[in-house]
Amino acid sequence: MAKIVVIGGGWAGCAAAITARKAGAEVEIYERTDMLLGLGNVGGIMRNNGRFTATEESILLGAKELFEITDKCSRHKSIEFPGHKHASLYDVTLVESKVRNLLISLGIKLNLENRVVDVVKKNKKITAIELFNNNIVEADVFIEATGSTGSMGNCLKYGNGCAMCILRCPSFGPRVSISQKAGVDDTLGQRSDGSYGAFSGSCKLNKDSLSKEIRDKLNKNGVVILPVPNEDINHDKLNIKVCQQYALKEYAENIILLDTGHAKLMSSFYPLNKLRKIPGLENAKFEDPYAGGVGNSVRYLSIAPRHNNMKVKNIDNLLCAGEKAGLFVGHTEAIATGSLAGHNSVRLVLGMPLLELPRNTASGHLIAYQNDQIKLAEGLKRRYTFAGSDYFAIMKKLGLYTTDKKELESKIKRLDLLDIYNEKLI
Repeated sequence: MAKIVVIGGGWAGCAAAITARKAGAEVEIYERTDMLLGLGNVGGIMRNNGRFTATEESILLGAKELFEITDKCSRHKSIEFPGHKHASLYDVTLVESKVRNLLISLGIKLNLENRVVDVVKKNKKITAIELFNNNIVEADVFIEATGSTGSMGNCLKYGNGCAMCILRCPSFGPRVSISQKAGVDDTLGQRSDGSYGAFSGSCKLNKDSLSKEIRDKLNKNGVVILPVPNEDINHDKLNIKVCQQYALKEYAENIILLDTGHAKLMSSFYPLNKLRKIPGLENAKFEDPYAGGVGNSVRYLSIAPRHNNMKVKNIDNLLCAGEKAGLFVGHTEAIATGSLAGHNSVRLVLGMPLLELPRNTASGHLIAYQNDQIKLAEGLKRRYTFAGSDYFAIMKKLGLYTTDKKELESKIKRLDLLDIYNEKLI
């Protein structure tokens, strides 16, 4: 049986492990922390705008499992907030354990608290990975889904220091770039001013630290919008965000809270003394990052050059997914790229042609378009997400955005891609 090793247990790594397993491989995940999903433990937004299309498309391709979990864990469905329609908000306090149980039930071996620090390489092929404890793990194909955040030094150099976020680098050690260790230079994303990286786009507030009125509204409606005092409005702050789909003036002029179990504050960070000036937030307390009054994690500092089939360039048996694979934003984007990488890992073992999703699918177009744009100076300053900003406008212009499930099913059938991720190849 083919052995596939996935490095990184976020949404992308979990998706890759599932499709590789369904294709017939023996699959192991190596995750440096004690939890799966990474930023998925503080995210929570699904199906907003073009993500609805990409979700239903992925389900039709055969990658339904993770979307079924987020749907079942959703506290609110089909809600609207500035710039976004038909969004679902999953409960971040429930989702990780359900994903963990799913992977175990599929026979995927989880190796948590196992940080990968190096590779063993022969010519253009990785023969094994080296763990923090000097153990060596061999496999046929490797998938890197390590993300693009960390180490702590990067957050200090390109941000405001370690903000004590969910990634917990001080406790579990920093992320290591496997592609870089294999001799492939990583690409760094830029901000509009040319500096590197971008701040994560939101924080979590302890819901119990908010007024009862705000808690009740959040629990009932899923969203609460509170005006920011005129003297504290700062439109320039929108430029530093990863999530450019939320870089609208409404997010500078208002405090926008979403109910994901915690209260998701749609701001990269917000000075606590100013936050507590707003009625109902007098006792507000940050849950993630703990230093959310001054900073957040800094991302897009480690992107591997890749082909549109998710194979890393110049390495024979390494694929990538999620933020490691490009300037992608969001869980849906991570699952879409991870699902393709996992399926193709088994094709690679078998010597089969690797699948490249057509550009007339939402996922196929996003993967290819980002790959075209990242070669351009301006492309390094953009973020690519189904949910908004420039890319969602392109989706609509090309007719890729739809909420018509029957229309999507007809397209996937025409392309002969229905349930392709469910095909057992070994």
